[in-house]
Amino acid sequence: MRLKKFALVGVLFMSIASLSACGGSSVPNASANLPSVTGAAGSAPTIGGPSGTPPTTLQTKDIIVGTGPEAVATSTMTVHYTLMAWSTGKVVESSWDGGQPATFPLANVILGWQQGIPGMKVGGRRLLVIPPDLGYGAAGGGPIGPNETLIFVVDAIAIQ
Repeated sequence: MRLKKFALVGVLFMSIASLSACGGSSVPNASANLPSVTGAAGSAPTIGGPSGTPPTTLQTKDIIVGTGPEAVATSTMTVHYTLMAWSTGKVVESSWDGGQPATFPLANVILGWQQGIPGMKVGGRRLLVIPPDLGYGAAGGGPIGPNETLIFVVDAIAIQ
């Protein structure tokens, strides 16, 4: 699972970013410039291509509001996700392709997930648009290029 590889890279960037972070964990609501997301719960989402200039702050939007347990910063998540690069509008990876969800501690992934997932409930689907400083930064990682804005659609399957 590539997300686990991204999690390791995310820990490195999280460490670097935390040295320069200036506090605050509020997440703004989604702006009008976000890609569209369609698809029924329990099936892979379809993400419309992004347009215009990407947002410079973390953007979140609940596509489906869950009704189960709520994620907190210390949660271990089981999710399905799709990742698209803003610059190309192409899906980089998706757990749906392999048919298996990913499970990981929320504290071990990129800052954009750490700040954008808490409050999400099991059964929910959330769009995250993550600026480079909360993603993989200037170095990029794996298939993610330098300074890439990330578009994730995350389905919460279980939260521990």
